[in-house]
Parts: sequence; C-alpha cells; structure tokens
Amino acid sequence: MPTVPLFQIDAFTDRPFAGNPAAVCPVEAFPADDVMLAIARENNLSETAFVKARADGAFDLRWFTPAHEVDLCGHATLASGHVVLGRLRPDSVEARFHTRSGELTVRRGEAGALVMDLPAAAPTPCPAPAGLAAALGVKPEATLAGRYLLAVLPDAEAVRAVKPDFAAVARVDAYAVCVTAPGTGADADVHFVSRLFAPRAGIDEDPVTGSAHCLLTPYWGARLGEKTLRARQVSRRVGELTCTWRGDRVELVGHAVEVIEGRLSW
Repeated sequence: MPTVPLFQIDAFTDRPFAGNPAAVCPVEAFPADDVMLAIARENNLSETAFVKARADGAFDLRWFTPAHEVDLCGHATLASGHVVLGRLRPDSVEARFHTRSGELTVRRGEAGALVMDLPAAAPTPCPAPAGLAAALGVKPEATLAGRYLLAVLPDAEAVRAVKPDFAAVARVDAYAVCVTAPGTGADADVHFVSRLFAPRAGIDEDPVTGSAHCLLTPYWGARLGEKTLRARQVSRRVGELTCTWRGDRVELVGHAVEVIEGRLSW
C-alpha cells in the first residue's frame, strides 16, 4: 500500500485555524495524475500540493484543487515553502520550485515570515460579463480581466457584504471572480481588501488567494501610486499579506502555521 507524508498548513496567517489551509505531500515520485486528483478530493481543501526533490537542489511542485490541476497557486506554494524550510531542509534559507508558472521561490523573512516571489499579471479593463451583477448581488464600479475577473467595488464594507449566488457565478464567463475595494472602515489599516469565488474549480469561496494578488498588487499599486501594499482577504477565515510590486514580479510576505502532520495511504 503506497503511503506519503502529509502536512496541513494554514497559510497567510500567524495563528492556527485562520488563513487558507493547504495540504502538502512530499513525494519521491509524483503519483499518477488521477491519484493526485483523488488525494486532493479526499483532502477537500482549496489546494493540495505535491513536492518532489530534484537533483539540482530545487523541487518540482504541482497543485490540485478538488476539481483539477492548476497552473498557479500562491497559498499552497507558501505552505510548501514552510514544509521545505521547516521540515525537509531546515538549514536552508530559500526553497526553489519548478512549476507550470516557471520558477517560484520562498525564502525566510523577518520575524518568522516567509517571502514568496510570483509572476505579476496586471489585469486589463473589460466590459462586465453577462450575469455578473446578478451573480454577486451588486453592480461593480469597474471590471478587469486577467487570470481571474476582478470586480471593483466602492469600499471594503461592500466587499464584506457580497452574498454570491455560486451557481450563477459558475455561469459567468470567467474562471473565478475576485471582488476588491480600497481599505475603508474597519479595514482602513490596509490598502485594499478582496474575496475570491471559484465554483468552477470546486471552491465556492477561497479563504486567501496568493495568485489573485498577482493581479491585485499591480492594479492597486498603479491606482494608489504605491509599490508596497498591505492587503487583507476578508473571507470568513481572513488572511493578511504584504505585497510588493516589482515590475514583472510580485513579492508576497506572509506567515504559515503547521496544524496537522500525518501519513496518507491508498
């Protein structure tokens, strides 16, 4: 019976039971794709990451939602970096990952934080797709297209108040919909807030989405005239990030906490 280690990591938080949980499975060789997808469905988290050491000292990294393999996942990369630097190579200062989105790195930062380097993907203005306002229950001030559809709302209170019809969101012509607004009211201590809905990927609402901040950082950086921004994803679990826009790259700083260690068998 095959077995692999499994770690569940809460990413983009410094305390257990917050942020975005990801499962990380270090493997000697990748299982068959259908097995990795079955494992992701068994874990029933936004993402399950599979990490395999390479001869050059880096790692190959793949991510699966309960529905399919994805090209980029930020929080599961942060979680994988936490496992590599905390468990697999505790003497290292940086973990390098080869992925569908190129080489990504996670390095040790200050005060126990981790610093993650991802590709930037500035969104472009676009007309609102049919059915978007009805699906969200609110009409966006603006919409922009990228890896995800960004729907810009007037303030943080409006983002927190969104009650999406997930079946309708799945019918919108977009892989996922991210609602965002400037930090106001109780969220005035951050530059911007967001939430992300991805029912097509088997995730009604993702708790904290690192890959969305590849779009959000250049958007808000340009709009606010800032290179480094504080961000909060205001899902039920809540996540905190510091985002720095570096041209074609985005640097995300966050914490991660291990909450489960075990072995998975099939």
